[in-house]
Amino acid sequence: MITTSDLILVCIMPTPRDMEIARLLGWYRIPLRTAPKVVAVDYLAFYQPGSFGERSGQINFVAPVRGYELVTRAELLKTEVDHPRANEEYFKVQIGPLERLSKPIAADKWRRLTFLYTTGEYLLNAKTLNDLVVQTDERALLWQALRERAGQSQQYKVEVPDDIDPSMVRALLGIKDLNGEYQLEEEEL
Repeated sequence: MITTSDLILVCIMPTPRDMEIARLLGWYRIPLRTAPKVVAVDYLAFYQPGSFGERSGQINFVAPVRGYELVTRAELLKTEVDHPRANEEYFKVQIGPLERLSKPIAADKWRRLTFLYTTGEYLLNAKTLNDLVVQTDERALLWQALRERAGQSQQYKVEVPDDIDPSMVRALLGIKDLNGEYQLEEEEL
């Protein structure tokens, strides 16, 4: 469940079909050309536009983010390989189960929304979309947290099993010491 310190990306859920994809297949797509600067967040909150009929103009669901990758639209939607944007790149955001909010967050004056960053604290206390907007000093803290998260998500993480000697790993990867040698001991060869 959402905590007050979670980073939240509010995004548009274009159609009920997209909501079913999120619910059943566990992913959400964001076109790279219109994507927000940071997709490494804790949760996505889904704004439902006019295509949702009576349930439009509100946020009813959130989902935890499990990871993301860059793919083409054709790879995501295999039945739409002839779509005009089939070869465009999209973030495929892997999500956990949809969680229904205890009370929907209404659009109120807002009618159009693409992406909005907020925090778990704001989301948990919001009654309208306007309540999600992080103001003043807290805004600087939000952006700092997003920058840090973006930096962490771009780091390449490798876990080496404990039973492999580090000098063997250096040799396999071609990492030499200051003398230009691999530092392998005689018994290791």
